[in-house]
Amino acid sequence: MTKHIGIVAVSAEGAALCYRTICAEAAAMMGPHMHPEVTMHTFPLGRYMLSIDAGRWDEVANLMLESARKLALCGAELLVCPDNTAHQAMEMIVDRSTLRWLHIADEVAEVAAERGYRRIGLLGTRFLMEGPVYPAKLGSRGIGVELPDSEERLRINEIIFGELVYGRFRAEARVYFSDVIIRLKNAGCDAVALACTEIPLLVSENDSCLPVLDSTRILARAALREALSEP
Repeated sequence: MTKHIGIVAVSAEGAALCYRTICAEAAAMMGPHMHPEVTMHTFPLGRYMLSIDAGRWDEVANLMLESARKLALCGAELLVCPDNTAHQAMEMIVDRSTLRWLHIADEVAEVAAERGYRRIGLLGTRFLMEGPVYPAKLGSRGIGVELPDSEERLRINEIIFGELVYGRFRAEARVYFSDVIIRLKNAGCDAVALACTEIPLLVSENDSCLPVLDSTRILARAALREALSEP
């Protein structure tokens, strides 16, 4: 028996990648065409953005909890949210939820520590790069964080919300991200965290001069391991 995974989606492209990764990689562990039961629910990204733009993280938490409630009614036993930015509301959620959540930054930080990285370049939305989620999780493991400069953060944010969340993956955007990663390497980083769940759809290891920490697939693999673990 496996645990039923519930996906609290926020943006479609990243959530779809998380879902596909769970289903595709499960076969190697469970047999051909097999994977745990998976249910996904999402409110429109626009509803989340109204609250995020206004800094009302309690409202973000309430939306995530309502998704969690719907997923629990469908039988979900384990929850993941493949959206890094929304994790700024996670501290308001865990004590109010009846189900266990995996934390995307915890999972990324654990992989970074296992691989021996010491300083991580952080790529994501402006809210994520300038927020507390990753510095706290990486810092607790003795790993430093380096951010793109203010102009780069603005441009990365524009690409994410203007292109990636709509499934637009342009070569020019890929080159821009690659150039930012070069600067992060020159600033002393030994890896880069793709801490927006859409970025791995644009940037791969082949596009980066640094090893990448793909937050979407790391979370999906953690969910899969947990779903297959003993009760």
